[in-house]
Amino acid sequence: MTGSADHLPLGGTRVLEFSHMVMGPSCGVVLADLGADVIKIEPVGAGDKTRALPGSGAGYFAAFNRNKRSLAVDVKSARGQRLVQQMAAGSDVLIENFRDGALEKSGMGYAALSAVNPGLVYCSMKGFLSGPYDGRVALDEIAQMMGGLAYMTGPPGRPLRAGASVNDIGGGMFAVIAIMAALLERGRTGRGQFVRSALFEHNVFLVSPSMVQYEVLGNPPPPMPVRLASWAVYDVFTAADQRQFFLGVVSDSQWQAFCAHFGLTELANDPALRTNPQRVAARETFLPQIRALFAAIPHDAAVAACEAAGLPVARIAMPHEMYDDPQIDRPEALLSLRLPATGQTVRTPALPLEMAGRRPGVRRDLPGPGEHSREILQEFGLAPDEIRTLLDDGVVSQSPADRQ
Repeated sequence: MTGSADHLPLGGTRVLEFSHMVMGPSCGVVLADLGADVIKIEPVGAGDKTRALPGSGAGYFAAFNRNKRSLAVDVKSARGQRLVQQMAAGSDVLIENFRDGALEKSGMGYAALSAVNPGLVYCSMKGFLSGPYDGRVALDEIAQMMGGLAYMTGPPGRPLRAGASVNDIGGGMFAVIAIMAALLERGRTGRGQFVRSALFEHNVFLVSPSMVQYEVLGNPPPPMPVRLASWAVYDVFTAADQRQFFLGVVSDSQWQAFCAHFGLTELANDPALRTNPQRVAARETFLPQIRALFAAIPHDAAVAACEAAGLPVARIAMPHEMYDDPQIDRPEALLSLRLPATGQTVRTPALPLEMAGRRPGVRRDLPGPGEHSREILQEFGLAPDEIRTLLDDGVVSQSPADRQ
């Protein structure tokens, strides 16, 4: 499964990806889906350990590694390091999310590689940007706990991790933004640069409205489960069949539509509830009536009625139910991929964007570890005998199906 990327925005851009887990691969997959030739540099042999993660990490590799080629190389060896330096000289971008100093020790830091390729855009994704925390070990959970997101997500006294790797993925997306900006600047100056993104600073950006709320009001904002919402009806309700849904009534016109559709004439005509600020102040006086209303209506009928009234309403779904969601269960929204280790076919969401009315698709399936080692080395000018020697000496490896 291959396809030309010439028609895509980043067609002709070559990226070397040193990454694992989520943050680096999520940056790489955005670049790859947009047309960049992303070469995933993996350890010789089994490759990226993310391939074999159990439990909640079982979907990481398949979700973030399509449209990439794999080169397995021993970057701890001098020959492997020279090979990567040679490749960096002919590449546009390098991305990495390994521990601080790991690539520098191997002669693959920005200073060394920019000396051989001044146009290289080198993107480092870490736990923290420059500052007193620089070099400190971090995970998505660490950033969420340190950065106020866990406090805002859970109920009082129970800080709770968000249900997705929001900082890993968001940090990867901000890395893409920095890379694209650096490539644009390189078009003017001819020079690349060193760019960074980080988990912690991304997390702080996410909670910035709560930070500024403190500045405006002078009080620490309470966690989301007990916050005073900006709208009186903005909550989860339980229907007659015990299924739940979310409903928001976020304007005065929506309030009138809500009351009219459900026959709440008394509430609609109450002058003390005419404006949203009045309703927010009095929400505890009428919310029990609304909860009782929905408790007598089956879930699907309640949701359908809210939709008919033009109200923001949502069924509460689990992630696996997205496969059956009519908005997602479409060829361009779900991408089919084959797991290299087992041959199993899995589906993963496409990038959440459209360009010229189309979603970016799959040009290359998930790569096996080192699947493209031979062809990549040939493209970088290595002779067949050189490639054979690197393979025989274990400096480079290729997946079993591709050995010759």
